[in-house]
Amino acid sequence: MTEGVDAMLDERKLAVLRAIVEDYVDTEEPVGSRALVERHQLGVSPATVRNDMAVLEEEGFIAQPHTSAGRIPTDKGYRLFVDRLATIRALSGPERRAIGTFLDGAVDVEDIVRRSVRMLAQLTHQVAIVQYPSMTRSTVRHIEMVPLESGRLLLVIITSSGRVEQRIVELVDAPTEELVADLRSRVASAALGRRLPEASLLLAELIDTFGPQDRAVVASVVTTLTEAFSDERSDERIAVGGTSNLARFGADFDTSLRPMLEALEEHVVLLKLLGEATSPSLLTVRIGSEVPYEELSTASVVTTGYGAQHEPLATLGVVGPMRMDYPGTMAAVRAVARYVGRTLSDS
Repeated sequence: MTEGVDAMLDERKLAVLRAIVEDYVDTEEPVGSRALVERHQLGVSPATVRNDMAVLEEEGFIAQPHTSAGRIPTDKGYRLFVDRLATIRALSGPERRAIGTFLDGAVDVEDIVRRSVRMLAQLTHQVAIVQYPSMTRSTVRHIEMVPLESGRLLLVIITSSGRVEQRIVELVDAPTEELVADLRSRVASAALGRRLPEASLLLAELIDTFGPQDRAVVASVVTTLTEAFSDERSDERIAVGGTSNLARFGADFDTSLRPMLEALEEHVVLLKLLGEATSPSLLTVRIGSEVPYEELSTASVVTTGYGAQHEPLATLGVVGPMRMDYPGTMAAVRAVARYVGRTLSDS
């Protein structure tokens, strides 16, 4: 918002805009000046509120739908509300405990994502989208090598995202216990704590550090680990839940509900919606025309990253009507993201 608009919209007009947004979200009805005076402690007359509403309408923050005497927020009005007027509401104790209890019961990464998308949809009553943790952004937490019968070697890889990968290496000759122990030690030294792409490069350098008689075994192990590290399928996996919640807001979407549902079935659309969230410490809110798809131009999208503070593993968020409870939705998205990050780090 420009400084000129800031100067024109004094605290009283901002309070009127906040009241209009809050009442319209609660009632679904256009808001009139008399109703604002009755419901909110604005300290001025209905005539003064009408004058303030006229300024807000002239500046494009509210609009008059059809022939109604009331006003509703515009995209621009919602944006100002989110940027200047909305205070993220803290979740209640029962809500926080419900999230923690629900996610603490997860048994693996798949279960964490499924539970997260269900919880987010239930908390917000909107469409929840959760991206699976990125392998390429993860670091190596643990690598185990277990000799099996017939010259096979089991590799167990655990990443910082909580993902567990198991790979079998088929070898012509069974490696000695000494070689397995030496290889396990050197692989751990090279890879542990490093991001997967970097770990792959360092592991490749290990091959020539072994004697000629052991290099075939080492090369097979390194190749298998590198293939596991570079498996990017998880980076594009997304879970969606609560699509039926959009039906509760049919009037908000009018004729756009069907195109919106079809857009939400497109994988590339979901990835694009989540792609703008880059940090677990920041929330991204896109309102109406700001959403990068015409089919979703009557919706709002709230997203954030989850994982380490400066190194998100992936993103999650919700899609709902512009007439959403922004403080409550933003609080729920932030809380679930924090719990998911904590759950993955403890898994």
